[in-house]
Amino acid sequence: AAKLVGDPAVLFVDLREPPEVASSGLVDGAVNVPRGLLEFQADPDSPTHRAELSQGRRLVLYCGSGARSALAAKTLQDMGVENVFHVPGGFTALKTAGARIAV
Repeated sequence: AAKLVGDPAVLFVDLREPPEVASSGLVDGAVNVPRGLLEFQADPDSPTHRAELSQGRRLVLYCGSGARSALAAKTLQDMGVENVFHVPGGFTALKTAGARIAV
């Protein structure tokens, strides 16, 4: 997944809470959508929909350790969102693999 950072066909989605992101940064180019808001922001019919989540790009979800992102990927797939993946090991694994981090 770290090799996909910067690929225009891929959108990294950071599911961590804002204080987590503030303390460690996020993957360069990622959008932060806290896990509790994901379904609302991914649903095109929701008033809080984020267009970048429905532009046909590969969505690579990550959280702190991989648990939230695994469940979130399954939820989005159940909602009919295609091309959704998650990073086992989360932000820590991405950072260890050399992913560019924006502070």
